[in-house]
Amino acid sequence: MTRRRWIADEVSGNRAALIGDHADHLVRILRARVGQEFDVVADAAVCRARIVGISKNRVEFELGEEMPPTAVADLTLFLSIFKFDRFEWAVEKCTELGVKKIVPVIARRTDAHLASASAKRVERWRRIAVQSAEQSRRATPPEIPDPMKLQEACRTPGKLRIVLSEAEAETRLADIFPDSDGQDAILAIGPEGGWTKDELELFQTEHWISASLGSTILRAETAAIAATALAVSLLNH
Repeated sequence: MTRRRWIADEVSGNRAALIGDHADHLVRILRARVGQEFDVVADAAVCRARIVGISKNRVEFELGEEMPPTAVADLTLFLSIFKFDRFEWAVEKCTELGVKKIVPVIARRTDAHLASASAKRVERWRRIAVQSAEQSRRATPPEIPDPMKLQEACRTPGKLRIVLSEAEAETRLADIFPDSDGQDAILAIGPEGGWTKDELELFQTEHWISASLGSTILRAETAAIAATALAVSLLNH
């Protein structure tokens, strides 16, 4: 039976711990007991671990054998902020699929209320990413920095920078990726309503490659998940 995986909140020598709500879930919901074994990620290393202590809001592990690391595609997702419930669903699923980094982006069509409230939601998004990484047995969750305005995001360097655009009639996302492994890529997903004309011109000025997922119009979260699944598959082929 596959062991559950946890990402440690604290690591010291051959000991690691879950704390707070993280520990409470293991103790109260999963009925953890001393002696149980799990996989625990300690400083990005995945180890077999045994519970050696349980107290209020804290579970202590003794770390054992280190396990081989699992490769993660070098894919950064620039995800324009849209309705929070659907944005969080996209964060969860793109984490499961293996994206390395998710950057919340404030675009022209990002609702002003969502843009102003986004900075206070980042910690929640990071918790969701940790939970999803544990569920999908990743060694580390994707990095989620503070929200960034599109003008700044567009200038982020990268070997392969792709913007998904409904206006792109010729180039499909699957046609862009190279034949070799190890290529890092950045993929930009627009908000509800898509990118504005001046935003697409900005991407073009900054030498991004425009691509589409086809003629079907997708919701923002659907586009993010479909594009991530395709990109990760091609990067890890």
